[in-house]
Amino acid sequence: MLLLVTLAACVCALSGANARAQSTSVFATGLRAPTKIILSQDGNLLVAEAGNGPNTGRVSIVDRSGNRRTVLDGLPAGLAAPNLEPSGPEGLAGGGRTLFIAIGIGDVVRVGPRPGSEVPNPNGPSSPILSSVLAAHFDSSVDHLTGGFTLTLADQFTLADGFDVTLENSAGERVRIELVADFRDFVPDPRTIVRPSHPFGIEFNGNELYVVDAAQNTVMEVKIDARRVQTRVRFAPLNNPTPVGPPQIEAVPTSIRQFGDDRNEMLVTLLSGFPFPVGGTQVRKINVATRSNELLISGLSSAIDVVGLRFQGRDQFYVLEFSANQLAQAPGRLLRFDAPNGPPAVVANDLITPTSMAPDFATGAMFVTEIFTGRIIRVGI
Repeated sequence: MLLLVTLAACVCALSGANARAQSTSVFATGLRAPTKIILSQDGNLLVAEAGNGPNTGRVSIVDRSGNRRTVLDGLPAGLAAPNLEPSGPEGLAGGGRTLFIAIGIGDVVRVGPRPGSEVPNPNGPSSPILSSVLAAHFDSSVDHLTGGFTLTLADQFTLADGFDVTLENSAGERVRIELVADFRDFVPDPRTIVRPSHPFGIEFNGNELYVVDAAQNTVMEVKIDARRVQTRVRFAPLNNPTPVGPPQIEAVPTSIRQFGDDRNEMLVTLLSGFPFPVGGTQVRKINVATRSNELLISGLSSAIDVVGLRFQGRDQFYVLEFSANQLAQAPGRLLRFDAPNGPPAVVANDLITPTSMAPDFATGAMFVTEIFTGRIIRVGI
């Protein structure tokens, strides 16, 4: 629930943000709460959408003209407490004939009897496979599909029972869906009553998937063939530099990306919890083999995604901030760091609730999803 509270904090004032900088333009509209975006093999955009109600999660493909078509609909989703914000597909990895989709918290929990507490949804969740990872195996590349597929609630129960589901569209194309990981919906917590699982980012790395859990503050490794899950990294609370709120705040990891020459090294953004301190969030570099993590970039505000580049021994980083100041309901920013400890260049400062980015260096563009506007923004880089 913490992540949804954080994201909801910026909605009101941002709808009246100033006119966009010349470097940004609206590329696509009409998406259902887009949360993650990646490039396809053919250079199109694949988007995970959290939906707008129970089991309305979706994966779409957007071509280079900004036209959207459905790849997979009817994915697990629900309206999350406390503000009934959409939560469904929230991580996306792979491409070609296989996509891995991280499914978020949905409506697994509701507000508890005391401040900051949560309890299991007394009405039950909308789906039996919230807080999970699905694999979609298509019989042709997603770039070349001529029609979409729809998963039913009955299909979701079949997946929960341990069986794969094969769907066929009107063009005779097929996709096989499998449940790769089904995380515990929640665990007991003495402070919050229960603490839910909220997968919010995923990275594909050979035979493993790495999933950040924004509620558990962890990175989990999923062995694809064995369907075995291990917790590789746990993030400690962050210090709260403000006089508002507790002395320490939740880390809230939101994205994960492989970085550099060592396949075990990855970058993770920490969004943080209330009071969302300006300059109080980070990018961490983790090693999933040694289970270590270290500070890479500090002084950020509501960091939600990062892209790291290494060329001829030099590193460069693009960092996406959900908001430059959440309590003031400020817009989000895209920053570029030519060194992790150097001052950033502000690439864009007028993004409205941005959640994810996909770089296309061939065309000099960064494509950014905005969850509450339903848009993809093109930013010149």
